[in-house]
Amino acid sequence: QLSKVLDLPPENLIKSISAVPVSKKRCVADFQLSVASLTEDSSSNCLAQDLNLQAQKLAERLKCDGVVSEISAGPGTVNFTINRELLAKAVLQQVLKDGSEYGVKSELFSAVPRQKAVIEFSSPNIAKKFHVGHLRSTIIGNFIANLKKALGHEVVRINYLGDWGMQFGLLGVGFQSFGDKEKLKSSPLQHLFEVYVQINKAAEDENTKKMAKDFFRKLEEHDEQTLSLWKQFRDFSIEEYVRIYKRLGVHFDEYSGESFYQEKSQEVLKILEDKGLLQKTTKGTGIVDLSEKKDFSSFSTVMRSDGTSLYITRQVSPSVDLAAAIDRMNKHSCDTMIYVTDKSQSTHFQHLFQILKLMGYNWAERCQHVSFGLVQGMKTRRGEVIFLEDVLNEVRSRVLQNMASAKTTKEMEDPMETAEKVGLAALIIQDFRGLLSSDYQFSWDRALQSRGDTGMFLQYTHARLHSLEQMHGNELLPDVNVACLQEPDAISVLQHLLRYDEVLYRSSQDLQPKHIVSYLLTLSHLAAVAHKSLPVKGSAPELAQARLRLFQAARSVLASGMRLLGITPVTRM
Repeated sequence: QLSKVLDLPPENLIKSISAVPVSKKRCVADFQLSVASLTEDSSSNCLAQDLNLQAQKLAERLKCDGVVSEISAGPGTVNFTINRELLAKAVLQQVLKDGSEYGVKSELFSAVPRQKAVIEFSSPNIAKKFHVGHLRSTIIGNFIANLKKALGHEVVRINYLGDWGMQFGLLGVGFQSFGDKEKLKSSPLQHLFEVYVQINKAAEDENTKKMAKDFFRKLEEHDEQTLSLWKQFRDFSIEEYVRIYKRLGVHFDEYSGESFYQEKSQEVLKILEDKGLLQKTTKGTGIVDLSEKKDFSSFSTVMRSDGTSLYITRQVSPSVDLAAAIDRMNKHSCDTMIYVTDKSQSTHFQHLFQILKLMGYNWAERCQHVSFGLVQGMKTRRGEVIFLEDVLNEVRSRVLQNMASAKTTKEMEDPMETAEKVGLAALIIQDFRGLLSSDYQFSWDRALQSRGDTGMFLQYTHARLHSLEQMHGNELLPDVNVACLQEPDAISVLQHLLRYDEVLYRSSQDLQPKHIVSYLLTLSHLAAVAHKSLPVKGSAPELAQARLRLFQAARSVLASGMRLLGITPVTRM
């Protein structure tokens, strides 16, 4: 009807029509058409009263039919209420038919081309703390990878380790003095960190400095013995990382690192020189001028005065990162390259992409830095967080404690594993609730509340809906008549399920998980209300069946959304 009245092809209208968010205060229509988004010049020059008038006129030209039972005009919108029996049938049928792909198969994504994305995330430094920033990078990168994969894109997950640089000279010398081969094997991260702390105390001593320099020079010259020790540091650390990532439910397709690009970074410096982009300062450091007016008001340092590329820390190491980016593009020929690191590195990546462009690599425009804020106040009972494992153990023990005080835990097969999944949900939801770029204050008490907007609440809701299915699931007939789902609380759940694809679309556009988080929290609250007011037990068989279908659909969408965020739904807690 709209297509006829407005003389527009139906596919042009898809983006202008959206599901109406559920309101606690009143019943709302199911869909709304935004009048402003129809006019080509949808800028602010259209006055609100004009839009309201247009909406009213448009509403008057449309007629109700077997699908739409009510049409009304709102502020700049035309609102549509769907025939209630049809709403229940269509939504529940779609959810059950598409299963875990519900929302992803929506026509909103039909025009989105399938692409290949390389995502670099986590990227800890060997022998240094795996701090909370690395935890954020890990869960955010994992979310972006999960979302892209679910939407049909090809994804390559890369962990780019800090596995090179002067600190390895120091670490090598430290290991020769305080190292223990057995400890290196059994707990490499802990042991290397201890060695590093010990040798650091003597780092200012001239003799130690000289030995560290010598060790690193040997490493650069590929001396066999030195290289073999470095390789053990790296290999044992990766083995332990893999084990910890497994607890997080995270995997990588490739473990790369700064060490891979030492020779290649020299080639990059040569290309920069050949293109006349590399300039020497009076002190002999190599810089690239990034300013518009070529007055060095903005520049990036890419080479130390002794001619070696910089790899002290990532912030000042563009030539290695340039080499890595070029190599990655050649190897994977991807459509987009995403780096997930904290926002202190924003300038570094801005410079990186600018230099790539100056070098003539136009694909630099398809590189993206997803930055995130800092977490304050994440401490374990033992004090400061040094290793990721400390955080995982802490959250698991706290959840176990909470579960022990509840009555149900005794019957559980593996309370440890359940506590791990529930705890991880608590960490992820607390982290993903706000904009990624904002800093936040971490609080164990807030994260672990069982009521309220927490990961605990999502897991609790999922487990509850699952046990409802277990209790009555064998009574489910293949063709249930759901037309009887007319109660306001049932309608609210159905209306909310309608919006899932829009939420996924929004997150896919800005890569922010908060849209999905708030959607799932609302879904859980609506399901909890419906669970109270629409009992399955003791209702007439047909009604019980229809309600069961509704709760089944809610649980299915809840589980899919949780998995995208990197959470494994539990079935009991």
